[in-house]
Amino acid sequence: MKPGISLVGAPTDIGAGSRGASMGPEAMRVAGLQAVLEGHGLTVKDCGNLTGPANPWLPPVDGYRHLAEVTAWNQTVHDAMLTELRAGQLPILLGGDHCLGLGSISAVARHCRETGKKLRVLWLDAHADFNTHLLTPSGNTHGMPVACLCGLGPPSLIEIGGQVPAINPKWLRQIGIRSVDAGEKRLVHQVGLEVFDMRYIDEMGMRHTMELALATLDANTHLHVSFDVDFLDPAIAPGVGTTVPGGPTYREAQLCMEMIADTGRLASLDVMELNPALDVRNQTAELAVDLIESLFGKSTLMRA
Repeated sequence: MKPGISLVGAPTDIGAGSRGASMGPEAMRVAGLQAVLEGHGLTVKDCGNLTGPANPWLPPVDGYRHLAEVTAWNQTVHDAMLTELRAGQLPILLGGDHCLGLGSISAVARHCRETGKKLRVLWLDAHADFNTHLLTPSGNTHGMPVACLCGLGPPSLIEIGGQVPAINPKWLRQIGIRSVDAGEKRLVHQVGLEVFDMRYIDEMGMRHTMELALATLDANTHLHVSFDVDFLDPAIAPGVGTTVPGGPTYREAQLCMEMIADTGRLASLDVMELNPALDVRNQTAELAVDLIESLFGKSTLMRA
């Protein structure tokens, strides 16, 4: 039996460098996310929006912007996602900026510890998000969640899930990466993150990339997808604050999602960094909903 889906809105741009991601959850609702999923026979519960501190829009302090507020939001996200997972639901976090991936994945890792499951995280993003306060050029924490999940960050963030580090870097696969700061690059190599960057996808193709990223999944694996909308090429997805040219095309992105769906293992999802203030007629939100639909089994051809 398919689990019920819980939509959890996190309307904040607390960790971002531009305003507007706080409107992301509503844009996805306007684009018909719930109805689209229900059209596939899924039971969908919209939990509404979480609340947290307003964005004070201040400069960084000791390499972090808004650390107290970022911590509060991530704790709230962690608690909400964990509640839905414990209830047997498949939660979809509607972001919000990608700093919230820390709270979400900390909750998923905690749930996996409680249930004895293995964890695999697919991080679909233009950026590695592996900055620290010493490396960051901006202090924006949406560039830090993966480092924090791997135990590199301030205590208030890395301890949210109750275990440090929250995840083993070996559980993570990054896909679509094409913008990494120099210091960040050294750190990524140091911890041994598995990164399928755009050059790899260009050379080997999305199918081969996803076969490797999804290899060794089994019935006891919880698959979490953290989908930053800037993963997509800005020509098809302009509504993000950190566009990087040269991302996956529409068809490559669809194949990526369809191959994830084919595993039957997807158990939680983040959809992050959608910024309607920078979008054109909500097209990025509509594309995000289209891709989420593919994650839940929409396919061009009927397949057994």
